[in-house]
Amino acid sequence: MQSEENADRPDREHRPSPIDVHVGGRVRLRRTLMGMSQERLGEALGLTFQQVQKYERGVNRIGASRLFDLARVLDVPIGFFFDDMPDGVGGTTSGLTRRASAGFADAQDSFEDDTLHRRETLELVRAYYRITDPAVRKRVFDLIKSLTPAE
Repeated sequence: MQSEENADRPDREHRPSPIDVHVGGRVRLRRTLMGMSQERLGEALGLTFQQVQKYERGVNRIGASRLFDLARVLDVPIGFFFDDMPDGVGGTTSGLTRRASAGFADAQDSFEDDTLHRRETLELVRAYYRITDPAVRKRVFDLIKSLTPAE
């Protein structure tokens, strides 16, 4: 017997929605950037790590109250989970989904979608934010910028 939700879309019964996959990917991105394990996130939410895995893959939908809890635990606004949604996935590319953030908007647009999800990128960001001295962190930032090709 089909669930009521799947009765409306029998042809897509076992495929996750692209929106659920995107939101789950953003959960995974933020969790990884924070250096948090799936198990630790699950504990903070009262879930098993397997449930967190299903959310991150988009297999299980994230309800409104769970999204609110995720935003609180991961210390991001709820809109973060919908940022950078590919054209056509959400039906719109409104300002809510294409929000510019802290000077990185122009650079972000030129990245491939998977660039932000690469292990190298995540390790670099984590290492950068482990630099406790703001002056040193600024010098590292300036050094990296100086090494990139001029636009």
